[in-house]
Amino acid sequence: MTVTDRFLSYVAFDTQSDEETNMTPSTPGQMVFAKFLKEELEKMGLEEISLDENGYLMATLPANCDKEVPVVGFIAHLDTSPDMSGKNVKPRIVKNYNGEDITLNQEQGILLTPAEFPELLNYIGQDLIVTDGTTLLGADDKAGIAEIVSAVAYLQAHPEIKHGKIRIAFNPDEEIGQGAHKFDVERFGAEFAYTMDGGAVGELEYENFNAASAKVTILGRNVHPGTAKHKMINSMRVATQFIVMLPRWETPEHTEGYEGFYHLVGMEGTVEKTVLTYIIRDHDRARFESRKREIEHLVRKTNMEFPGSTSVEIKDQYYNMREKIEPVMHIIEVAEKAMREAGVEPKVQPIRGGTDGAQLSFKGLPCPNIFAGGENFHGRYEFVAIQAMEKATDVVVNICRLVAE
Repeated sequence: MTVTDRFLSYVAFDTQSDEETNMTPSTPGQMVFAKFLKEELEKMGLEEISLDENGYLMATLPANCDKEVPVVGFIAHLDTSPDMSGKNVKPRIVKNYNGEDITLNQEQGILLTPAEFPELLNYIGQDLIVTDGTTLLGADDKAGIAEIVSAVAYLQAHPEIKHGKIRIAFNPDEEIGQGAHKFDVERFGAEFAYTMDGGAVGELEYENFNAASAKVTILGRNVHPGTAKHKMINSMRVATQFIVMLPRWETPEHTEGYEGFYHLVGMEGTVEKTVLTYIIRDHDRARFESRKREIEHLVRKTNMEFPGSTSVEIKDQYYNMREKIEPVMHIIEVAEKAMREAGVEPKVQPIRGGTDGAQLSFKGLPCPNIFAGGENFHGRYEFVAIQAMEKATDVVVNICRLVAE
């Protein structure tokens, strides 16, 4: 079975996560998929296979060399993004892509175009798997799962490639920031690991945002508008005032690279009460702490004009894994060499987001992130090149061999 065959079978599972359920896994489809994968790994003859009640699936490919070799792990997540439906995904292969517009859905007039997505031009001559424009594809991160399983199958079929003990794990709820929360690092037992959860070919990431959420609650006072002068406090108008006090250019649509931001992700209000939900992001820890203080400062400033109206709850979500990876930079060097031997030029760059690997690194499992090959994650324009998944599979195999060498 090829990596493409596996991927096409995996995207049939609806594994969209949901942060409102307060369960692990957050949706039943993830456990259905995990049980399917468990059966597949059992048929392959892997060892130490376990699937716990929270949907964390782990397995072992035993070592086939005599010397002492570090245990290396590979991790991918079961869930797809809540941003768009992952139910009834209808993938289609565009063979030998020619650089022109791709019609995803004729009836609805949905096109995947190089004009809007210029990265398409990097894939001329390759075979692209696309959606029908009504769902996401699920390459984030079912491509990663397919690549890990395919790499293990390849190593089983080629015993001449010597490797140490390989641990693999597939976890739920990465897309809602909870993928590492119940991950048992001690039971996993790897010295270091890699998440196969990056984007385009060559991506190698060991820096990510420091992240926090901020929930700003503004209380107003509702009075009949005919007699409201000097009495009414419209919480939505106060909220609007709060929003514009934050730096206009420090938002996702105006930042790139190492630039951090404040991102308003939710706004719900009436005259009596408005709640603003922000996420705060910065690669630099000092600037990250400064951003949180700025939110608190603006709350105090709002309360000076509207006493007692405004409060905030700030929660740290995860931190930049760089500080945990720098002491073990040899694992980055191994990944770079593995890529080059697969004909891939490494593109080391910061993640403008988070990864399970960040939280796992702080739990004692250094865990940088490697490309899975997909593009345009979380939406109808998502696609993945078959050749990209094949390259990622080769990289996993090469890492296993290089660690043993």
